[in-house]
Amino acid sequence: MTLHHETMRNHWWWRPGWSVGRRFYTWHITFEEQPDVHRLAGAYRDGLQDVPGLTLIPDQWLHLTMQGINFVDDVDDKTVQAIVDAATARLAVLPAFDIEIGPAVVDPEAILLRVRPDDPVRAVRDAIRAAIGEVLTEVPERAEGFTPHVSVAYSSGDGPTDPVAVALARVDIPPATARITSAELIVLHRDNLMYEWQPYAQVPLGRPMV
Repeated sequence: MTLHHETMRNHWWWRPGWSVGRRFYTWHITFEEQPDVHRLAGAYRDGLQDVPGLTLIPDQWLHLTMQGINFVDDVDDKTVQAIVDAATARLAVLPAFDIEIGPAVVDPEAILLRVRPDDPVRAVRDAIRAAIGEVLTEVPERAEGFTPHVSVAYSSGDGPTDPVAVALARVDIPPATARITSAELIVLHRDNLMYEWQPYAQVPLGRPMV
């Protein structure tokens, strides 16, 4: 993730299958009780607030995208619970870990915060994919091409990256640290030009099955 793009494009186009009112099961890492992450995101929101064409993400909706399952109307409750049960067993053997978040870089559709180290994040995603594979005949989404990141803003239109780059250069703030102790299965929608969700299951890391 490097700043080499000359233009940005609207992130909020409707991807295949999505529409207003439709919900999607997906796994995320979320940051509800991570004040240092909120500190960092707040500094970037302040620095970007005067840049047109951006949707700034409030603390409530900060997330690290992990792995989707399917639209709610295309999968039954029993299947979803079976995936949660399989993920619970697999994530129980992975230890909690710390990550560093930041600095920000520009993607054509978003302002992204780097995540390091990425190996433990990838291990969580691999475990979730393996759990899905125990239940479904095919695991959705590609295993490759995954780059852990936390978005702090999305592009809401088409335009040059220069104003974004200038604003980011003025934000001088140390990275954030976060303790990752669980992965969350959520019910996601994008009805309001924002990724918003309801929690479905929170699965802890590093807890042996009883």
